[in-house]
Amino acid sequence: MLVIIDYGVGNLASIRNMLKKAGYDSVISSDEAVISSAEKLILPGVGAFDTCAGKLQQSGLITILNRKVLEEHTPVLGVCVGMQLLTEGSEEGVLPGLGWIKGRVIRFRQDQLPAGTKIPHMGWTDVELSKPSRLFEGMYEEPRFYFVHSYHPDLADPGDALVRVNYGYTFVAGMEKENILGVQFHPEKSHKFGLKLLANFVNHY
Repeated sequence: MLVIIDYGVGNLASIRNMLKKAGYDSVISSDEAVISSAEKLILPGVGAFDTCAGKLQQSGLITILNRKVLEEHTPVLGVCVGMQLLTEGSEEGVLPGLGWIKGRVIRFRQDQLPAGTKIPHMGWTDVELSKPSRLFEGMYEEPRFYFVHSYHPDLADPGDALVRVNYGYTFVAGMEKENILGVQFHPEKSHKFGLKLLANFVNHY
């Protein structure tokens, strides 16, 4: 069973609908018993980091999520701010992330961007794999995904980087460490590329 974690934020129905379009059933749930029985997890998130981190704390689900991911090694896919929550924290706020992947989330460095570059980074952008991954197995040529964000990860271990993107400068837009995966872009808004990525998560993890 694939469970989309409901902690009060995120476009949960959009992710479930995209999975259904790809031919897979999923459950949206905040129930510990349901999450405990999950074979795979998706952690969504939209908006500000502290809003999502605060709601995740208030949900009371962090203990069960730590058990599932760190002890049982259940595959988890963080999406957008859900990916940012996998890290230790963010410049956008003061609350801690889950800390499953070492590093922090930082704002785009305006002084390193060409003049006139707009923040947030919004729209379709090509991505480049940093290492082989089952998440991109059989992916369409020239993969591109839909982004809306002003922050990106700064990882402690470059080996955890899965996807890089150039927007003024090159930044990490996806992570993978064992059973822990995250993408900054929105697969549920990324047409055939998002469909393929979600199908790969279901089928290959």
